[in-house]
Amino acid sequence: MTDKSTQPRVLIFDTTLRDGEQSPGATMTHDEKLEIAASLDEMGVDIIEAGFPIASEGDFAAVSEIARQAKSAQICGLARANFKDIDRCWEAVKHAKRPRIHTFIGTSPLHRAIPNLTMDQMAERIHETVTHARNLCDNVQWSPMDATRTEHDYLCRTVEIAIKAGATTINIPDTVGYTAPRESADLIRMLLERVPGADNIIFATHCHNDLGMATANSLAAVEAGARQIECTINGLGERAGNTALEEVVMALKVRNDIMPYRTGVDTTKIMAISRRVATVSGFAVQFNKAIVGKNAFAHESGIHQDGMLKNRETFEVMRPEDVGLSGTSLPLGKHSGRAALRAKLKDLGYDMADNQLNDAFVRFKALADRKKEVFDDDLIALIHDSATAAAHDTLQVKRLRVVCGTDGPQEAELTLSIEGVDHSIDATGDGPVDAAFNAVKMLYPHKARLQLYQVQAVTEGTDAQATVSVRLEEDGNISTGQSADTDTIVASVRAYVNALNRLIVRREKAEMGYDTKGISYRDQS
Repeated sequence: MTDKSTQPRVLIFDTTLRDGEQSPGATMTHDEKLEIAASLDEMGVDIIEAGFPIASEGDFAAVSEIARQAKSAQICGLARANFKDIDRCWEAVKHAKRPRIHTFIGTSPLHRAIPNLTMDQMAERIHETVTHARNLCDNVQWSPMDATRTEHDYLCRTVEIAIKAGATTINIPDTVGYTAPRESADLIRMLLERVPGADNIIFATHCHNDLGMATANSLAAVEAGARQIECTINGLGERAGNTALEEVVMALKVRNDIMPYRTGVDTTKIMAISRRVATVSGFAVQFNKAIVGKNAFAHESGIHQDGMLKNRETFEVMRPEDVGLSGTSLPLGKHSGRAALRAKLKDLGYDMADNQLNDAFVRFKALADRKKEVFDDDLIALIHDSATAAAHDTLQVKRLRVVCGTDGPQEAELTLSIEGVDHSIDATGDGPVDAAFNAVKMLYPHKARLQLYQVQAVTEGTDAQATVSVRLEEDGNISTGQSADTDTIVASVRAYVNALNRLIVRREKAEMGYDTKGISYRDQS
């Protein structure tokens, strides 16, 4: 095994609080920025780009406070290529133990046209602004925005000017996500070969994900000699976002055989900060997102589940624990096989013979065809014979009539069989479903709280059958119920009553010695 102390270090530069916050709608509050910065510092990020101090008073205040509170990370602020921006940036970051000024200007033909500068005029501005920044701070980063679409000769010229002016880090941005991995690597190699003084500074890479290649481009640049990766949590950023911190860090960790580099990031904190950033930014993580998506360590296919039960390495290249998860998830659905069903039922306390399992498997498949995911409560009810289970339910819907419309209040007349005895009542509510649920509560008082009420049309048209799902919570126990009917209100009440019946089953199982919250058997001996 390679000694990590001899491996080249790759610095992780996180710009979630600057570039990430530029995602439309992802604005964070002052306290949220401080919280995220503290988490980044704690997980071992080398440089935190805390914001754009000149942008607003709020941004300046956040960068200043983050600079004061940072314990280990370098704190960086962004500044355009003018003295006012750079001075404001320095005022914000100077309180940090390790401050950094990051200044930039667009060098491609398209970006040079915006300020209407000639190549020589832009070269002079780069020299003046980088020199000014270096006179304030000995840690200066410079970026030629849209570097990947800048003429190579001019890019080399501007990078050399920035180095001579005192820049200690040169960042090469793929601002519009246009480049490809081979081009990304070639660009870094060219700069290292052609630019005087290039071997005395750190080259960084900042890749956008417009074509879905940000992480690949960043890793290719590292293989070519870049030693800093700019990234964001969950890949947040302008348009399609940036290189995702979790992706590059885990790629370097898992594929250390072909990319022998090390970082100081504590990967076990990745999942926690990913979820927190998703919450404060308002940007939910897509289920199939690499590393941090809900499905990243979930296996539903029967073949995959069987393989995972025998050896987790058959379908996982990293451990969930490495990113802060407790373990692998084996959700049950229509693709699941007998092995996964047997394992799940055993976890629920049911050790079934082959004939019993085969019978349960047939009914499980029928249920899974109607539901995207089968919950534990579904399985608890499933193992009872379907022909007799309904007859033995504590609660059964006998009759329902609702009155709704613009003239309120809405009413429900319900007859409910409770342990074989019919009871009837009239109730009102805010809509027909609420009225019907109120009627159930009046006939069968309980403390269960409605967590989920979901209606889905099975087919198109006004006569479509509606499938209703209900999830209840009582004293930490979760119970689900489902029913389908062309009458949505009827399906709703039946689903609600089904969930209540499953709560009753849970109570009975608890009395038999099962932990119905964790779904594990408690030894009573």
